[in-house]
Amino acid sequence: MVWIKSQIQDSSMNTSGVANNVYDELRSGQKLARLVNVISPGKISQKAIDGAKMTFKQMELINKFTDVCKSLGVPDHECFATVDLYEQQNMNQVITCLAALMRKFGLGPKEATKNEREFTEEQMKAGQTVIGLQMGTNRGASQAGMSFGKARHIVD
Repeated sequence: MVWIKSQIQDSSMNTSGVANNVYDELRSGQKLARLVNVISPGKISQKAIDGAKMTFKQMELINKFTDVCKSLGVPDHECFATVDLYEQQNMNQVITCLAALMRKFGLGPKEATKNEREFTEEQMKAGQTVIGLQMGTNRGASQAGMSFGKARHIVD
């Protein structure tokens, strides 16, 4: 929230990280739209931002924000659906999306890079002979002393 406030230069914005505050501040979509225009100037007209008084227009602004996030490289699984914010259904996903967007600008933890590994055919075959401990072990297994129920009595 502090990052958004500094980007859109809104001194009246409450930067408390409480979920209800995030919801109250961002629900209209206007602050998100202003953030979009700071990141990618001209993506959303000022008229559209100022005229977003009705539910449909506010939800449209939120949707435009997520579209811009995706175009900047934020993965789909880190973006949120419009109703997640507008109806306060999944505020954690909203925060995740904002954090992912901040990562694109060098703020927050660094994104992971691909670490591909090459194995020889010999290494692959050696790995197939190992029994992982997730499958359990039969060490110490014995049937000594096992009895299930009563013994069967056959009477002639």
